[in-house]
Amino acid sequence: MATIAISGKGGSGKTTLAAMIVRCIVMRGRGPVLAVDADPNSCLGLMLGVEPAGTIAQLRDQAAEKGRAAGGIDRLRSFEYGLQQVITEAKGFDLLTMGRPEGPGCYCSANNILRTFLDKLSSQYKYVVIDNEAGMEHLSRRTNGNVDALCIVAEQTAVGETTARRIFALAKALPIAVKQIGIVWNKTEQGIQLDEIETLGVVPFDPQLLDASANGKTIFTVNETNRAFLAVGRMLDDKLKLWRILNANSADR
Repeated sequence: MATIAISGKGGSGKTTLAAMIVRCIVMRGRGPVLAVDADPNSCLGLMLGVEPAGTIAQLRDQAAEKGRAAGGIDRLRSFEYGLQQVITEAKGFDLLTMGRPEGPGCYCSANNILRTFLDKLSSQYKYVVIDNEAGMEHLSRRTNGNVDALCIVAEQTAVGETTARRIFALAKALPIAVKQIGIVWNKTEQGIQLDEIETLGVVPFDPQLLDASANGKTIFTVNETNRAFLAVGRMLDDKLKLWRILNANSADR
């Protein structure tokens, strides 16, 4: 299994990038892919043309409410059944929507159950693409070890650069190993080098992508030969070497 995580501030284009990566993997017949929408705004399904059947947050809340009302085994079975129900199947990929972050209540037990089943679920796919919020709360809760690549999406502005640096520092402090971290400069013709942060790709502004995002169209309506989509494909091939990651991970087992 290879895991690619996407992060960046709101409006930077990270959800669009995540959707393009999913489409690239599906187009090349490299699946199955699990697309994980870990941003509370939950827009990845919209970009992929899939209506979420439910969210992990709903399952977590239900498990927390039940508390001791159900026995341990029954509770585990109920959670596993519910997890299967909120996975939305599509052509070439599945979608899992996390939903809103934790509220003020205690979710410790529910989150422990969640970690166990998310690890088990992820192992069933060749690729997992995670659309994170900037704080990367859900990514920090992973227990199955490594993230192969973390793409920090940023626009070439002072705010974009500052946010990218902060996310990079946060990623370094996560209690998991991130094998490759870098910036994807979005909506620009040329990126810049930020100290020790690698530039993974430069995605040019594309009117067709803007139209799709603004009008609720899916990433599959975008012409696969447009410059932005081709730039993402080159990034997967040349910088992330995405197709080699899976083989390397398999060899390590």
